Amino acid sequence: MSLQVAVIGGGIGGLSAGLAMSKAGCDVHVYEQAAKFGEIGAGIQISPNASRLLYRLGLKDAMDAWGVRPAGVHQRRWDDGRTLQRAPLGPAVEAAFGAPYYHFHRGDLAALLAAALPGERAHCRHRLVGIEEKGARVIARFENGASAEADVLVGADGIHSRVRDLSFGPEKPRFTGCVAWRGLVPAERIAHLDIEVVSHLWMGPGGHCVHYWVSAKRLMNVVCIVERGTWTGESWTDKGRVADVLARYEGWHPIVRGLIGAFPETFIWALHDRAPLPNWTKGRVTLLGDACHPMLPMAAQGAAQAIEDGAALASLLEAMPDDVSGALARYETVRKPRATRLQQVSAVNRTRFHLPDGPEQQKRDELMVTSGDRTFAALNWLYEHDAATAI
Repeated sequence: MSLQVAVIGGGIGGLSAGLAMSKAGCDVHVYEQAAKFGEIGAGIQISPNASRLLYRLGLKDAMDAWGVRPAGVHQRRWDDGRTLQRAPLGPAVEAAFGAPYYHFHRGDLAALLAAALPGERAHCRHRLVGIEEKGARVIARFENGASAEADVLVGADGIHSRVRDLSFGPEKPRFTGCVAWRGLVPAERIAHLDIEVVSHLWMGPGGHCVHYWVSAKRLMNVVCIVERGTWTGESWTDKGRVADVLARYEGWHPIVRGLIGAFPETFIWALHDRAPLPNWTKGRVTLLGDACHPMLPMAAQGAAQAIEDGAALASLLEAMPDDVSGALARYETVRKPRATRLQQVSAVNRTRFHLPDGPEQQKRDELMVTSGDRTFAALNWLYEHDAATAI
């Protein structure tokens, strides 16, 4: 008999995990508290370590229809626009690692994942309120009165994970001191800026700006992140003021200011993380993605690591169907070191991206120009990794 799995959370991590476990022969149901599946927010980057896993789920055509394949990465100085580093992506990264690099709007990627999940397996308006373990079974209880019984329960419900709170005890996320504004700019508003199809990163004192094309190049995703913010709201849908963003980015390059000035609207949110969990698993309940390893968005790996988690878990449950405890223990053993390393990389990048102008910044710039950290050799550990087989 197939293992029964209940996935709590219908975002990118939960949906991709559900698809991967279904393909591995599990009897999977995904439960989402919202009225419909999908993700709000800005863009995300899907590197080869994640795209190869999504391709195996049969999603290539949909990904090509909605995603954008950037030609490279361009990292620049905040004020004069001087290039610090250019590195190839596009066909070169696919040739090197056997899978492409994509930019997506979060909502587009979530929609294509949801469309691939059979309708009877997807349940909206299911807000988790309780978890109970009975021997070899785990029961999820929902606010609407429904319940679900399974062999395994997976918490893929993000940084504010209800599964984490119920299984490991409540703990508030920590404000990192960074605040972000995001905007989606229609292509026609910025045609005069002639922005190439690469991943753009502008580094400056106490802040940086990332922007790239999404939604089949119909929109430019722009995220501006600054230090020492006073805003502590955690919602991705809190409205900000474009004038505030422009004021904070006074003196920045005309392209950055031109993008900000073209925002139809902007949303502001405070970046939070959590203290590392000693364990991701308790009994037959386990966590994935931001529920167990939230990371700052300075390595563009948050969604990719959630996708990797789901693929690894699916492979282990397929390989060890008669030893769920062993499979969950192994999942944590193989995934935790890699996720922790990327949390650390993100934290280091936060400092590196935001150096004030001066000796340290000059040393950083010189190293980027002369050696760089975006060579394929430097990225091999990240992009070559196959989470479905590295178990």
